[in-house]
Amino acid sequence: MYGAQLIEALRRRDASLEFFGVGGDRMRAAGSDTLVDAKDLSVVGITEILSHLPRIYGLYRHLIAEANRRKPDLAIVIDSPAFNWRVARQMKKRGIPVVYYVAPQFWAWRQGRVRLLRNYVDKALVIFPFEEKFYRDRGVDATFVGHPLADLPRPTIDRGDYAAQFHLDPSKHWITLMPGSRVKEVRMNLPTILQAAAQLGSDYEFLLPVAPTLDRAFLQNLIDTKTSAQPRITFVPDTLPALCHSRGGIIASGTATVEAAMMLTPFVMVYRVSPVTYMLGKPRVKVPYFAMVNLIAGEQVVPELVQHDFTAENVVARLQEILPDGPTRTHMLEGLTKVKAQLRAPVGNLKGSPPQHPADRAAEIVLVQLRRTQSH
Repeated sequence: MYGAQLIEALRRRDASLEFFGVGGDRMRAAGSDTLVDAKDLSVVGITEILSHLPRIYGLYRHLIAEANRRKPDLAIVIDSPAFNWRVARQMKKRGIPVVYYVAPQFWAWRQGRVRLLRNYVDKALVIFPFEEKFYRDRGVDATFVGHPLADLPRPTIDRGDYAAQFHLDPSKHWITLMPGSRVKEVRMNLPTILQAAAQLGSDYEFLLPVAPTLDRAFLQNLIDTKTSAQPRITFVPDTLPALCHSRGGIIASGTATVEAAMMLTPFVMVYRVSPVTYMLGKPRVKVPYFAMVNLIAGEQVVPELVQHDFTAENVVARLQEILPDGPTRTHMLEGLTKVKAQLRAPVGNLKGSPPQHPADRAAEIVLVQLRRTQSH
């Protein structure tokens, strides 16, 4: 999604630009020649990645070979640090400037790896406000451009029409369930989320937006096999309308938590990885919170239930605190509103001009880098 937004913003400024590399359906639709599908790199966890390494390495070699053949003027790498810092290193060796959009979260763990950005990246475009200072203090040329989700408009469909479209009961409160976008994440998170939904019972409608990286049949099979007292789960295609019209959410750590914050939907953050991954990863974590919302706020706005704390009983207890009107829900809504404001892009270049969309601000910086390269 971020790549597609950036391609569209760049093409509005220069229609002659051509793009190739790693991406998914949205980048293809925006006009990128996709050599590697992003889904094939979508692996989470330290131990989980090992079995996928040969295939990922083959895709990496294919990408580098195509870069050798096509000789790009500029490389833009987006997130995915384990893969992309290696791509950046190879581009730098070939004299191709590198822009890192959605810079790695090295501030959260493995802070020593900032040297990779210093060595191989010409410009870092960061999407969280505190990242600019973190990277600049460590010698990386970084600019905060705003979070691409911060300007998401609220869906136009009203609650009644949405209820009719998906056969939902508008008289009930709705809860959005988001177990993650990767198969491994869903296997680890969804069973406990379903147990919590079963405990909450038929007083609620449960909505499960299907991520484009997941198959409905896989989700349905997991629901059928993992729940004894099966709650009624309604699959929906899009995240934002579900969040917008829900009273609350059970959301796996990741981008979905930012989407929930942008829709001002109170939620409980949950997450679980394999025991070995947790054991290896936990000592490396350098931040006080897991949820991005809490990191941005500098305080616990939403409850975090991670690993052993992530039980159905705990999820239900936290939800029952934030679903009814009252001080707890009000405090969370105030916190989400502040976080949403902090994630907006800085104001435009001209005095009095409105804030730019992050992709537009990023595109302008990318074009400066590109022109600098071409002038040499």
